[in-house]
Amino acid sequence: MANRLAQETSPYLQQHADNPVDWHAWNPEALRLAREQDKPILLSIGYSACHWCHVMAHESFEDAEVAAVMNRHFINIKVDREERPDLDHIYQTAHHLLMQRGGGWPLTMFLSPDGTPFFGGTYFPKTARYNLPGFTDLLQRVAQVYAHSRTELAAQGKQLIAALADALPQASETEELLNAEPLALAVRQLGENFDGANGGFGDAPKFLHPAELDLLLRRSHINNDHESRHIVRFTLQQMAQGGLYDQLGGGFCRYSVDAGWNIPHFEKMLYDNGLLLGLYSDAWQDSGEPLFARVAEQTADWAMREMQSPPLPNPLDETTSHSTRLQTTAAKSLVIPQAGEGANESLREIEVNRGYYSSLDADSEHEEGKFYVWQRDEIHKLLNADEYALVAPHYGLDSSPNFEQRAWHLRVKEPLGEVAQRLQLSTEQAAKRLAGAQAKLFAAREQRIRPGRDEKILGAWNGLMIAGMARAARIFDRPDWLRSAQRAMDFVRDNLWRDSKLLATCKGGKAHLNAYLDDHAYLLNAALELLQAEYRGTDLAFAVQLADALLARFEDRENGGFFFTSHDHETLIQRSKTGHDDAMPSGNGIAAQALLRLAQLTGNCAYARAAERCLQLFSPALRQAASYHSSLCTALAEYLQPATLVVLTGDNATAWQAELRTRYLPDVVTITLAGKASDLPQALDKPASGQTAAWLCQGTRCLPPINNIDELMGRLGYAIKPLTQPTKLA
Repeated sequence: MANRLAQETSPYLQQHADNPVDWHAWNPEALRLAREQDKPILLSIGYSACHWCHVMAHESFEDAEVAAVMNRHFINIKVDREERPDLDHIYQTAHHLLMQRGGGWPLTMFLSPDGTPFFGGTYFPKTARYNLPGFTDLLQRVAQVYAHSRTELAAQGKQLIAALADALPQASETEELLNAEPLALAVRQLGENFDGANGGFGDAPKFLHPAELDLLLRRSHINNDHESRHIVRFTLQQMAQGGLYDQLGGGFCRYSVDAGWNIPHFEKMLYDNGLLLGLYSDAWQDSGEPLFARVAEQTADWAMREMQSPPLPNPLDETTSHSTRLQTTAAKSLVIPQAGEGANESLREIEVNRGYYSSLDADSEHEEGKFYVWQRDEIHKLLNADEYALVAPHYGLDSSPNFEQRAWHLRVKEPLGEVAQRLQLSTEQAAKRLAGAQAKLFAAREQRIRPGRDEKILGAWNGLMIAGMARAARIFDRPDWLRSAQRAMDFVRDNLWRDSKLLATCKGGKAHLNAYLDDHAYLLNAALELLQAEYRGTDLAFAVQLADALLARFEDRENGGFFFTSHDHETLIQRSKTGHDDAMPSGNGIAAQALLRLAQLTGNCAYARAAERCLQLFSPALRQAASYHSSLCTALAEYLQPATLVVLTGDNATAWQAELRTRYLPDVVTITLAGKASDLPQALDKPASGQTAAWLCQGTRCLPPINNIDELMGRLGYAIKPLTQPTKLA
């Protein structure tokens, strides 16, 4: 018999709907029961793609004996960290303070009925192993401590709440003077932490760090810093050639369990791939490296193929009248192309605004990585002799198994050029042969049982993918990628924006939960990326709505910066305000970046002042640990040296845009107005005429219109032709 979680929208919570555990979602009713029954809360936080979450579920939560102990002693609450990142932020921080070690998922916390944690951990096995106590024994010991040590737990709780409060950034008594010192410090700190042998930062497990790489790429461009440029290019190359990247289907996994990017934790998250799609596109602009273009193309294709919600089936037959079609398709998310005035003309296409799903599981058939790994004989049978002779050394099939000593996970072991030379093939011949082999392997892999997919649509994560897709579309001139991004943004606006308020998640037609800072900041940034790819008045209007909501509902007007939760959010034991980057960039950092640029486009200085207050609040943190605040450093750089705004108008404006897209211009915002547009803000409202013109503003200084592309490129510091001609993508 299904428990309460069967009614939830989260696929992760629904995965536990058949557990014998008496699960609750986090809600007032569950907290009331804990108070009334005077029971501690067992809080379990995870997400649907998490391998160790699945392991703990199978071992303990599906076990009747373990469930009986949980139900006897605790009010059990299950939380999807992707729907409730506010709770995850708080209790991950609390875990670190209590246990003096890093957290992760599943997160297992024990709380007093008021929500104050007193003990915790991550994964616990059912029976003792891995130097961890057995979960059943742990539950009984925790219950005893709660029953007999209330005074000590209350005192500890007060100390913890005070420590959480101390973790918030404090406004300086004097106004902070913002300068470039943190930028140089961040570059130096990242250089010191760089893994020169494998790329990336630190040791195993090896994470992706897109905000840090983005900052280094920007600084290398501004300062002509060869060392920073090497860190970025080498890291992106190593990641793309490693097992972290899906060599057959595209897309990156969440992290590598080893320092050399060989074996990943196999889940694929939307947010990682949105960030990396934009980063690889920028890196191609900066370097002309074909590998980066190929990765961008494959990642975009993966997102559209596997992560974007499909169009609705056409329910209308050929004889449906035009008026009936309009009535049948009145749903807000449908855009119906005009099929003509005839009463019986067929409806040619229904275009549906389509959001991006959240993640793909690490597991299939209850085994991590089973969908992705291979047996050597399996590959040998699928390929002909010539193909196998190329693939075996290229992907390391001629050496020992690299996955649990029993299978091969594909990664580039020997560069294709070296293999081609040994086989006496040209580069073109080798590439064609490899592509044929990859197609065969991909087709065979598609017949396997696929990993589960979390099909909830999150505002924040869609913002990251929309931004990455829009940037890649602009750089590589891919209208199909742009349309994908626009449809996703239209989905968000149609389904998550309700009564001038943003919601966080949508699943099965149900949108709910107050949106967080990250939702507003990432979607605002995405709207600005869309505007640079193709101007739509709806995107600018939505950007203004998001920015106004951001300031009204999240800004700390007294101290500066933005809280993670809105002013009308439920009261929790902490209201966090973070500036450091994790797997995703800081909401404060992206908010500051986007607000500065929106101020340029709209002329609304309130946005720039809010960004400045944010930077002043976090200035002490930037001066001490700049590399942990890379997205804020990027905002600081743009505050100190505002981006150049270029508005292109006239008949040939898109051709001029094509010239600009071949250059890496991180400090330039380009808006192309190829036709007439209405309701433009003053900064964009330029005289419309047939003659192509560029209107260029740098800070508070605007130049007369430029009518020659060579002059424009010269003003931007470049010759008209790019250093590396763009590679034509298939």
